[in-house]
Amino acid sequence: MNNERELFASRLGFILMTAGCAIGLGNVWRFPYVAGQYGGGLFVLLYLFFLVFLGFPVMMMELALGRAGRSTYPGAFQKLTLSKAKKPWYIIALILFSGSFILLSFYTVITGWLFSYTFEYLKGGANLKSGYFEAFLKSPGNQIICTFVMLAATVAICLGGIRKTIEKSIKWMMGGLFFLLLVLVVKSLCLPNASAGVRFFLMPSFEKFAGNNFLETVHAAMSQAFFTLSLGIGSIAICGSYFGKERSLPNEGLWIVIFDTLVAVCAGLIIFPSCYAYNVAPGAGPSLIFITLPLVFQNMAAGWLWGSLFFLFLTIAAFSTLVAVFENLAAFGIDELKWSRKKSCTVFGLALAVSSLPCIFGFNILSNFHPLGGSSNILDLEDFIVSDNLLPLGALILSIFCTRRFGWGQENFYNEINTGKGLKFPRFFGFYLKWILPLIIFAIWLIGICKRFF
Repeated sequence: MNNERELFASRLGFILMTAGCAIGLGNVWRFPYVAGQYGGGLFVLLYLFFLVFLGFPVMMMELALGRAGRSTYPGAFQKLTLSKAKKPWYIIALILFSGSFILLSFYTVITGWLFSYTFEYLKGGANLKSGYFEAFLKSPGNQIICTFVMLAATVAICLGGIRKTIEKSIKWMMGGLFFLLLVLVVKSLCLPNASAGVRFFLMPSFEKFAGNNFLETVHAAMSQAFFTLSLGIGSIAICGSYFGKERSLPNEGLWIVIFDTLVAVCAGLIIFPSCYAYNVAPGAGPSLIFITLPLVFQNMAAGWLWGSLFFLFLTIAAFSTLVAVFENLAAFGIDELKWSRKKSCTVFGLALAVSSLPCIFGFNILSNFHPLGGSSNILDLEDFIVSDNLLPLGALILSIFCTRRFGWGQENFYNEINTGKGLKFPRFFGFYLKWILPLIIFAIWLIGICKRFF
């Protein structure tokens, strides 16, 4: 173990960075539109249930792996393997770790979209009329500029290291994020007919679901609870690798889940009352943020101001994830390739600048390329690789590694997460973690694949 590894200066820094990694487009973009598509209240109730019984245990495993291994995914798997199969585990972890790079290849692009909207609203929002988003996607130059601005800011923050710039920046970002949340929630709840939006979002209605539709809602809630924490590719593990042994991981993990859930629920409290106030369909799907909601802001008094604040909130949420996941890449260069921090950040920054181009070109120059058939594009392919495969399969492999003797072993896992002051993870969950949880994760992956192709 590398005892000289840099650690967070404070407990708050660890919680906020890990929460910042988890809090992203899955909370503020995907969660509201999926909740809208599946009827609101019942979906939210199921999501919270599965967040506790699916997301939280896997997050404990990833944090424990990172803290015990004091390294990125590949190094931690190799260090902690009890059997002689260290090399196979290292190769498997390396494949899963590649998900961080693929994720940033399109996540940076989407963050650039949010940045563009924020900039346009600050200018008054005159250009954000019907058709703006489609025209923006057809312009590779504008997308490249916005993407590279976000990427350059990410690299600049990570160049300074954990204590000097990353931890301090995350604290400011999270502080700004929660301030904007409060302001926007209050504004949204004061809109006419806002109560109808709140009822749709938070009041379960079992009459809306029957038969296969209910089962589909259950699967959607399971998937969202699982994917919202970005588990399985090592982005949470790197946060654990910078955390000391003074506090138990369940104690800190509880705060991370609370912050993650709070942002998702608040995003819903912003979006759904706004939809009902201006007669906008809450189940509009992925276009809800970029096409539908700008129409809402056009009808608001001082809409440019509220649009600016809303898209600034989204940009900060996405940017915090960029910083946390990019640090995972930078740490890999430092830990595994023995590069300096400056070299690692520079190399991965340049690599991502190149790898982001296919996603951008998929909406214009390469718009006739449909890798998954139908009207799919390169973004869909990259998201499919990460969200539909590497995340669930990574969590499945992690659950096996942490509970089997040919991996790290359940006893070692329990000892690590319960080290330090605070809440302890109950040992009677051992059977669930070893046998039931992997089956559920496998089912999520298999159903998702079947829904995609059959």
